[in-house]
Amino acid sequence: MAKIGYMRVSKNDQNTDLQQKSLICANCEQIFEDKISGKTDQRPGLKRALNCLKSGDTLVVWKLDRLGRSIKHLITLISNLEDEGIHFHSLTDAIDTSTSAGRFFFHVMSALAQMERELIVERTQAGLAAARSRGRIGGRPQSLSFAQQQEAQKLLGEWS
Repeated sequence: MAKIGYMRVSKNDQNTDLQQKSLICANCEQIFEDKISGKTDQRPGLKRALNCLKSGDTLVVWKLDRLGRSIKHLITLISNLEDEGIHFHSLTDAIDTSTSAGRFFFHVMSALAQMERELIVERTQAGLAAARSRGRIGGRPQSLSFAQQQEAQKLLGEWS
């Protein structure tokens, strides 16, 4: 009955110390790591963790969103684990699928996490649209004024 830990951050410059300490405190025998977006299916650390698991084992993560971003992916993954007799435990979300309450709570939390992500996207898009309607253009400021751009094009034309 091994506990296998999995931790993930989205970028190489992000720190996994908090996740790692939590997984160690949860008595994980092995910990696998990815530094890649949760949206991608190509996560070698997760693949290695899943290959390590056998019936009776538990996959442990610090937080549910470390395992995946889409409710469909999470439910599929956890269902596949359950089919293999493997449990899932999310430390900060207090989800433990070795119990019936934990399995129910997992499905509720997954739905709420998906809704939260969709709300963030909606708010971000609404904010960007509001800024555009006020004349604000996003992105990096231009390094050359319009007059400087015209002068540069004129000079380039002379060189060709």
